[in-house]
Amino acid sequence: MLKEIRPAIVFIVALTIITGLIYPLAMTGIAGIVFPNQAQGSLIERDGKVVGSALIGQVFAGDQYFHGRPSATTTPDPQDPTKNVDAPYNAGNSGGSNLGPTNKALIDRVKGDVDKLKEENPSASVPIDLVTTSGGGLDPHISPEAAFFQLPRIAKARNLPEDRLRELVSEHIEGRMLGILGEPRVNVLKLNIALDALRS
Repeated sequence: MLKEIRPAIVFIVALTIITGLIYPLAMTGIAGIVFPNQAQGSLIERDGKVVGSALIGQVFAGDQYFHGRPSATTTPDPQDPTKNVDAPYNAGNSGGSNLGPTNKALIDRVKGDVDKLKEENPSASVPIDLVTTSGGGLDPHISPEAAFFQLPRIAKARNLPEDRLRELVSEHIEGRMLGILGEPRVNVLKLNIALDALRS
């Protein structure tokens, strides 16, 4: 009996070592050599200090900054672990809100966000990505239209001409991957770092 089982045990152990240890280590090593920045998390530094990742959004609440998409990520409530509380851009719990288009809570939230944004820029229509969350809740990008929409608020808060801010946004628009995949987009963290550099 052991004679028949032994090849199966050897095969399982060999496959476990190959696919569970050798292959992941080899891929990690190759990724670190070929794509060193991406393999380390696409970290963004400012003055030698890591301030975030190009792959994960952050909350920018001040009027002087560009704001990203809303995030529906949550975390357990420290006061009551059976409940969740909002934790925007929580990479440990990425996901959408799972609220459907007829859900009253979603409708009320979006309507409230639209009304607030219209107060900032009443002459323009509100871009959809400023009031809707992405599927993972971590999207670090907004559309160029969403960035341009925010110019009046930022120009007023920083006492800068809108034309200069428009140039800054245009300089930070990332095109489609390979010219065909995805949509043009702007990384909010990179744009805000460049925005702060305008003051110095």
